[in-house]
Amino acid sequence: MNIGIFSDTYFPQLNGVATSIRTLTHALREKGHTVYIFTPSDPRCEGQPEDEDIFRLPSIPVYFVRDYRAGYIFPPHILKKIKKLNLDIVHTQTEFPLGFLGKLVSTTEGIPMVHTYHTMYEDYVHYIGGGHIISKNMAREFSSAFCNTAMAVIAPTHKTEQLLSGYGVTKPISIIPTGINTAHFRKENFDAAEILALRKSLGLKADTPVIISIGRIAKEKSIDVVISALPKLIEKLPEVQMVIVGEGNEIENLRNFAESLGVGAHVMFTGGKPWDEIGKYYQLGNVFCSASVSETQGLTFAEAMAGGIPVVAKKDECIENIITDGETGMLFEKNENLPELLYRVLTDKSLSEKLSTASIQAMDVLSVQNFADSVEQLYQNILEQEERPKPIAAPVIPFVIGAKAAKGITGLPGKISRTYLKKAANFLSSAKGE
Repeated sequence: MNIGIFSDTYFPQLNGVATSIRTLTHALREKGHTVYIFTPSDPRCEGQPEDEDIFRLPSIPVYFVRDYRAGYIFPPHILKKIKKLNLDIVHTQTEFPLGFLGKLVSTTEGIPMVHTYHTMYEDYVHYIGGGHIISKNMAREFSSAFCNTAMAVIAPTHKTEQLLSGYGVTKPISIIPTGINTAHFRKENFDAAEILALRKSLGLKADTPVIISIGRIAKEKSIDVVISALPKLIEKLPEVQMVIVGEGNEIENLRNFAESLGVGAHVMFTGGKPWDEIGKYYQLGNVFCSASVSETQGLTFAEAMAGGIPVVAKKDECIENIITDGETGMLFEKNENLPELLYRVLTDKSLSEKLSTASIQAMDVLSVQNFADSVEQLYQNILEQEERPKPIAAPVIPFVIGAKAAKGITGLPGKISRTYLKKAANFLSSAKGE
């Protein structure tokens, strides 16, 4: 099969969506399929060697989400190139600019479209006007409208599937967890001397207890909850350090918050790190901790577990399929219980070893092979159906994504409904401050 994946985020950005796409792409290629990725350009890629099957489109910074880019123009020659690729499947992994491009290609070329829903946007409306411009209900309606333009929808967890059904998504929803390349995170991949040298470079001693946090640093990740646990934890474990790896627009706020609690010297921000080094950074930690309940699957939890790092997490449906409290990880419901829970894992060696061993074994269910097999089967099922989108000639509009483009696409009949486009235009217009 020739598969086109359309996403607004990809490496060098570090997040769960980029990881999921990379994992799926490599696995499908190993199965003999050709996979093309369409994503916004990133200045960090300039001058760097890159896969020739990755198409980077002109982009601009997204001012309200640090280090993110948005495609803003789709030159006609890109559409001509896409046409020559003879795609069998369009797989959108975003509801915004590149998602629009994927839908445009699907509609104009009559190619079946599958959509993966990664992000619970109702938890992200605070980025736009502090949550006063875009309401949670608008985010829900927007998500539903986009999903219903696909032939099938992929949800990474049962939680996400229930969410989408509640939004009013009527298209078939398949629950397919993102696979984890456990080999990339295995503890045995990293020499003890290598980890010791990394600790030393960060000013950490060999025996310093470390709480590790890896991922996008954003408000909805609730990193402040973990920092809030430090004052009480430090009373019993004065040498403890929290290392936060990643990039995002909350770094300064969290740094100031830590200082206000008097624990600034115990919190370290390393910034974003290359994908090839992330496995090594997990090994810095004696425990991985997250209080986020905004995940659709929680890949960082799984990555930590694959590396044998004990996990302490806030109880949430998104991780119920991989973390069993007291067996493969430790869960808390009340924030005030977190300091004691972290203390137990950091000081009880037998508990730590038990969690480490069990978590590694639990990751077998999230194999890359199972992930690729399930997605491949969904593609095949769709291609075997008699129903196909009827090719519609593209309207003569500037290929600019924003309110004007969203309105312009109303010329596309059929499954891109006027209701969807109106909601999309309003959402994007507000998001871009137009």
